[in-house]
Amino acid sequence: MKFCSACGASVVYQVPEDDSRERAVCTDCGTIHYQNPKIITGTLPVWGDQVLLCKRAIEPRRGYWTLPAGFMENGETAEAGGARETMEEANASVENPNLYTVFSLPHISQVYMFFKADLVGPSYSSGPESLEVELFSENDIPWDELAFPVITKTLKHYFADRTGSSFPVHYENLSFRRRTD
Repeated sequence: MKFCSACGASVVYQVPEDDSRERAVCTDCGTIHYQNPKIITGTLPVWGDQVLLCKRAIEPRRGYWTLPAGFMENGETAEAGGARETMEEANASVENPNLYTVFSLPHISQVYMFFKADLVGPSYSSGPESLEVELFSENDIPWDELAFPVITKTLKHYFADRTGSSFPVHYENLSFRRRTD
């Protein structure tokens, strides 16, 4: 951030009084601009013994498989955001969402929340952000073509938990170093 969204003046990075972190502070009106992590919400859509995956049509990781997910919007719940993303990316409806996995990724300032949900009928098709959408049985998952570690971890938790018919919430902190090459 270089300019204040309140008045347009320049900002400087400093630790405001009574704070402990460096923030963007307006040099003119004094507005303190807080930058907080982004929340990504999505679903693990289940139909019988299969899960619904989308092949990404956008970067990052275009051409790789993922669960339907995206940035949560203002004014919506995490569950509603996951259902919206499922409709946008897979033209599919889900019901009975239950929080299933949560991942904190501090290196990119993101928190991922996936809801295990029932697919409402085997009706789906590619949305504008998906090249393909398919139902996969465990043995058919393209494990080497999954877009992100949070997708792999969510699917592995699901197939392991499914054997005991118990689906507890899984939480994990993931820290990866950014590639500089």
